[in-house]
Amino acid sequence: MTFSSSLAQRGWKECLFSEFVEIAPQVKLNNGSVYSFIEMADLSENSKYCVSKETRTFNGSGTRFEEKDTLFARITPCLENGKICQVRGLLNNKAFGSTEFHVFRGKTGISDTDFVFYLSRWNEVRDFAEANLHGTSGRQRVPKESFDNLLLNLPSLPEQRAIAGVLSSLDDKIDLLHRQNKTLEGIAESLWRKMFVEDADPKWKKGRLGDYVRIQGGFAFKSRDFKETGGIGIIKITNIADGQVDIVNTQFVDTVIVKNLDPNLKLLQGAVLIAMTGAEIGKIGIVENTEKELWLNQRVGIFNEIRRYGKLLAFFALNSDEGQEHILSSATGSAQPNISSTKIEEFEIPILPDLVLNEFGVIVNPLVDKICFNLGQVRTLSNLRDTLLPKLMSGEVMLKHE
Repeated sequence: MTFSSSLAQRGWKECLFSEFVEIAPQVKLNNGSVYSFIEMADLSENSKYCVSKETRTFNGSGTRFEEKDTLFARITPCLENGKICQVRGLLNNKAFGSTEFHVFRGKTGISDTDFVFYLSRWNEVRDFAEANLHGTSGRQRVPKESFDNLLLNLPSLPEQRAIAGVLSSLDDKIDLLHRQNKTLEGIAESLWRKMFVEDADPKWKKGRLGDYVRIQGGFAFKSRDFKETGGIGIIKITNIADGQVDIVNTQFVDTVIVKNLDPNLKLLQGAVLIAMTGAEIGKIGIVENTEKELWLNQRVGIFNEIRRYGKLLAFFALNSDEGQEHILSSATGSAQPNISSTKIEEFEIPILPDLVLNEFGVIVNPLVDKICFNLGQVRTLSNLRDTLLPKLMSGEVMLKHE
């Protein structure tokens, strides 16, 4: 019995993607009414869910969608970057957004909406979409009509729900951990602002960030040193985003390349990093709990403490509105902004008594440790989900269902 016939016996059928999925479903919005609005920047390749950050008045333009619809980036490089999310938390369950989205939804009696989301993230679908990009270089888009030619083996509705249930349980845990980290960061940030801004002692002398940390730039690895596989990962600017450090999608170097480097550039759990150039300038991330050996590339800075708990103070100070404004106003260059370690260290901050700084650190350090642990858990769950997804979508792994 062939694999295809075994799938058929389980209720799987060959089907065109456009017949299985409702593409660009009709959504009625009223001109002049206020709805949730979602732009491309609201989608993260690391998250299943996309939540609207603003509302806008609908004037007839924009892509329309509803709660639980899947937004699929149709333009390069957003498509290649995996900007595919399921929307939730919409005002009155309806919204509009960027014209660069395809909208996918399950068809009644044929496909499950949650399954459609995972199907759209499957490499079989994503690779097909990328292969069908059309247009001028840099502005290529995948046409809606191209999905009329994507033929797939797809499971019965009960098995779809079982598959989506397993994958959703992992994504829900990931989402919970992300939200917990946001809460922990919020608590620590509020404490920082309360102690050092709102209730700052006027007797404290003026100081600078450089009184607490030294910002050390990474090593200038040569392009010929980089490899696509290996045991020693290199953290670049592109690995810092959304307050996190991506330790998975790295390039690698051989052991001999790092054996004589400054040991301060070897990254351990809890290391605080800052992007010092380009579009990500000023973005700060904390290295999660990991056993992977990691080293720092040029134009990314690491906070080396001068005073105990200094890097925690620096993290929240530079993440504040005031800190980000200092970084952007101190950067040089228009097309490619840059900031030096010295300029970052010039950010004004009071000289705190050891007793006050220790009080802050004793409270905040366990919160940051928990954030690092949660990030490690997120990585483990994400790897499990990403391993399971293609196996479930292809029928290689079977699930029991009613």
